[in-house]
Amino acid sequence: MIFVVLGTQKFQLNRLLQKLDEYVEQGLLKDEVFAQIGNSTYKPKNYKYKDFVDKKEFDETVAKADVVIAHSGVGTIITAIHAQKPVIVYPRLAKYNEHVDDHQLDIAKAFEMKKYVLCCYENDDLLEKIEQSKSYHFDEYVSQQKQIIGIIKDFLET
Repeated sequence: MIFVVLGTQKFQLNRLLQKLDEYVEQGLLKDEVFAQIGNSTYKPKNYKYKDFVDKKEFDETVAKADVVIAHSGVGTIITAIHAQKPVIVYPRLAKYNEHVDDHQLDIAKAFEMKKYVLCCYENDDLLEKIEQSKSYHFDEYVSQQKQIIGIIKDFLET
């Protein structure tokens, strides 16, 4: 099952939802798809969706998913990585009024550079990314939280 997560902010990501709908309708995507569409105005016709899911349903759906396709929300990405799920990041773009700027591209590139996720950029083939995610070797995410806290603590103490 592919779990599509678009977060809870006020921005839409209709472009991704429409593309997946077309793939399912044309029989190009055989996997079951479930989407948390957030504030997107496009309503999928060929797969199940909810506007929002609570934390419990989110965690349960991530656990069941074979692949997570996410907007470039750090919390979503980290949750899916911790659940050891392949993650495809589909960043929102300002030129489509999907966000106020293109910071999601920067986030996506940073995670991709470390081989934690695959990214699907505007001219990439999403179907190819989905297939690639099934055999891609993702590097293990190692949190730097303790190190950062130590640096801040040392700074404050000196």
